[in-house]
Amino acid sequence: MIRFPDNFLWGAAASAPQTEGHSLLNGKSETTWDKWFEMNPEKFNENQGPKDTSNTYEMYQEDVKNMQKIGMNSYRTSISWARLLPDGKTLNPEAVTFYRAYFQDMLDHQIEPIINLFHFDMPWWLMEKGGWEARESVDDFAFYAQTAFEQFGDLIHNWTTFNEPMVHVECGYLYGFHYPAIVDMKKAVQVGYHTLMAHVMAVQAFKKSQVDGKIGIILNVLPAYSRSDSPEDLLAKKDSDLLNTQSFLDPAVLGEIPVDLINLLKQNDLLPTVEKDDKQLIRDNTVDFVGINYYQPRRVQAPKNPHTPAVMPEDLYEPYDWPDKKINPYRGWEIYPQALYDIAMMMKNQYRNIPWYVSENGMGVAEESRFKDENGMIDDQYRIDFIKEHLEQLHKGIEAGSNCFGYHMWTFIDCWSWLNGYRNRYGFYSVDLDNGFKRTVKKSGLWFKDLATNNGF
Repeated sequence: MIRFPDNFLWGAAASAPQTEGHSLLNGKSETTWDKWFEMNPEKFNENQGPKDTSNTYEMYQEDVKNMQKIGMNSYRTSISWARLLPDGKTLNPEAVTFYRAYFQDMLDHQIEPIINLFHFDMPWWLMEKGGWEARESVDDFAFYAQTAFEQFGDLIHNWTTFNEPMVHVECGYLYGFHYPAIVDMKKAVQVGYHTLMAHVMAVQAFKKSQVDGKIGIILNVLPAYSRSDSPEDLLAKKDSDLLNTQSFLDPAVLGEIPVDLINLLKQNDLLPTVEKDDKQLIRDNTVDFVGINYYQPRRVQAPKNPHTPAVMPEDLYEPYDWPDKKINPYRGWEIYPQALYDIAMMMKNQYRNIPWYVSENGMGVAEESRFKDENGMIDDQYRIDFIKEHLEQLHKGIEAGSNCFGYHMWTFIDCWSWLNGYRNRYGFYSVDLDNGFKRTVKKSGLWFKDLATNNGF
């Protein structure tokens, strides 16, 4: 029997824009997702936009009961900035009522809410001012964070500022997967820097608020794996780690941006514009814990024909296709559970053994209705096997002294996933979009209950 520490968090993760629905109702203003769907619906899988998603706004009470049924003792979701402050300044009382009822319902069912402030859903009013390219976004986010702490700080004791900030940097400003779909590495660095400072100022607001609790950040970070031990491949690994892992993790935990990262950006004429007090603000406002989202490893090699100076990350490191990989064919992602042990050791040895948890891990599969058993339940044994393999590696890291306090799956119920809509399903519960968003537990949900009840397997 593999047993986990006492009071280990067993749960799942989601976000407001991917679950709530009511995207332009109840006082909520437009986000970039609402606007992009209005402008270019053809970009979205089967024209599935952000309007309804999983209808949690109406069905949260049923959802919370279903969480309890499968043994969850914790749940991470987000607040919609555009719902709470539709114009950035004016509090929406209906949003306050909804979120307070939702969070209280979780608490009443012995489910600890972990609440995140930003999950890729930029309010349109801020996008019109330049979004994260504009320095005023830092102050706007700090005000939003302060408002959230004031309205919900009596209920919520575990907060995070951003989910995977590197994603809105890469997808919005390098690779075209999120609005505004700009391809400009210098802008991407500036967006990343303003995001970092928004995080820092939210942490400062939390400390000033005197809310009883802790604040962290959720990052998709892992040590990169190089093709070989050649100096060229190891340099590619170093640059990948600097840009993708250390860029947010070092300032969030250690209070400083790595000198090597600053030098790398300087060499390639990519340094962002900064303000004189920023360095001290970063130093003074580190986090209490870190959430780490892990799905697939990052494998890199030296670039073959790089631009100098770099105009894209691929000029510093290229993806390496490891021939021995095991693949999830629906996402095209490598399945490599051993990375969770490496992450655990990285957090122990390089980041002061700060408390951390697996804030997302999961397996997206298309057309899961193919796997229904004779009783109509989706038999997702592949998801159970996936979880077991990852938990074995995580447990090994905990046994070696890494300070991990929980494991959250993506996700609790099948949810809407940006341009992919509902193509791939991740939930412990399925959602029937053609039948009133009906929720039905999958085999993995029943297995997860045993896992949580036994605190191991």
